[in-house]
Amino acid sequence: MKKLLLGLTASALLLTAASAQAADQLTLQLKWVTQAQFAGYIVAKEKGFYSDADLDITIAPGGPNVAPEQVIAGGGADIIVDWMGGALAAREKGVALVNIAQPFKRSGLMMICPTETGITSEADFPGHTLGVWFFGNEYPFFAWMNKLGLDTAEGGDVTVLQQSFDIQPMIQGQADCISVMTYNEYGQALDAGYGPDNLTIFNYTDMGNDLLEDGLYVMEDTLEDPAKVDAYTRFVKASMMGWEYALENPEEAAQIVVDSDDTGGAELAHQLYMVGEVSKLVDATDPALDMATYERTVKALLDQSIITAEPEGGFTTVVTDGL
Repeated sequence: MKKLLLGLTASALLLTAASAQAADQLTLQLKWVTQAQFAGYIVAKEKGFYSDADLDITIAPGGPNVAPEQVIAGGGADIIVDWMGGALAAREKGVALVNIAQPFKRSGLMMICPTETGITSEADFPGHTLGVWFFGNEYPFFAWMNKLGLDTAEGGDVTVLQQSFDIQPMIQGQADCISVMTYNEYGQALDAGYGPDNLTIFNYTDMGNDLLEDGLYVMEDTLEDPAKVDAYTRFVKASMMGWEYALENPEEAAQIVVDSDDTGGAELAHQLYMVGEVSKLVDATDPALDMATYERTVKALLDQSIITAEPEGGFTTVVTDGL
């Protein structure tokens, strides 16, 4: 009997070990620091949606010195959150990124100009300094300027300032207009006393100039492995559960984000504001890529020579078809 019990115990331990090893390990590289822009993924991890899907997910925060395309190319991540402009530009340069899902359906990008600059329409841009982020975030801006026929080269129609990731260039008068995200820097502008009454606001989505943001990308060769595709599919499904939960429970989601930020930089009120604004951009029920927006994004990138040829294989529906 003792030997039987020992045998059963050993078998149970083996089964437990096998079960523990069953979870597929994936690393998700965020495009920016830990904040509610990524609430769906952070909530999915905290609420156990990934573990329920037999996934062991590591979420790696980004920052001003982190390029997700380089991280995944170097083997530091399995999946990245990226804007399509940066992803397709990297693909053309040899980093074979493929979009597997697109939770963000609309752009959160805007340009804001204090009324004292005298800028009330696009026609007023010439002769002014316009701030924009770089590191792949500049592509929508340059596509817009190209559409307007404005020369952005040195000495051209407008002066382009590579701005910091805050509203200081506007406050300090370094730029007449600056780039903001509806869910982040625009909130900072509101806190600083700016708003629709003293700003001219150019919303990329409202103008029809929005390019796809915050999609999920993997390396093309990994899609040849059915087991990897299965893991990606479970990841996207669990992530969308995270997004749905976050948007339905904004206060809890904001607190989860704050608690997940190891730097201590995430502030609760701002994260709650961010969840509310992100909810206007994300479709928590449909992670599929919208082809009309994809084609508009590609055309804008081609027109600006950000990419030089129509991309082939830049997206796949194999994951979202399997949900």
